[in-house]
Amino acid sequence: MSRLDIFINRMVSQRACLNHAVALTKGQPGPVFELGLGNGRTYHHMREIMPERDIFVFERAVASNPDSTPADDMLLLGDVYETLPAALERFGPAARLIHADLGGHNLAKNDAFARAISPLVEPLLAQGGLMVSSDRMYFEGLTEIPLPSEAVPGRCFIYQRG
Repeated sequence: MSRLDIFINRMVSQRACLNHAVALTKGQPGPVFELGLGNGRTYHHMREIMPERDIFVFERAVASNPDSTPADDMLLLGDVYETLPAALERFGPAARLIHADLGGHNLAKNDAFARAISPLVEPLLAQGGLMVSSDRMYFEGLTEIPLPSEAVPGRCFIYQRG
């Protein structure tokens, strides 16, 4: 499969999984966390499909399109190894939805990063909360749930706190 097809499958799956997660969590309280802003495409989509939600973005340094950049009070700048524990102190286990697109080209590096941040992400989710990730995550207390039919298996993953 070409790299272009892999990218397209990831984007189609990401959109389908986010739309599905929003439908599953509609009307339930709690903020949304976006781990990584990049150029802001996913954040922009999330604002479009859930305008009523507070969406907090975790990013090391902002380099997004100006139309896809969160307000300063919705941005948690710094290393995730510091900002995720700080978010737990600030919010507690309240996140309704967490999204992460680790998205690098080195699969081994993505997997190592997913293993390292999984224990920092898991305690942030509220009961029934969802984690949508472009990479497999490693959680002890979350269950992987089925993908929507529009998603390509292996291109996106959804986990839920039961």
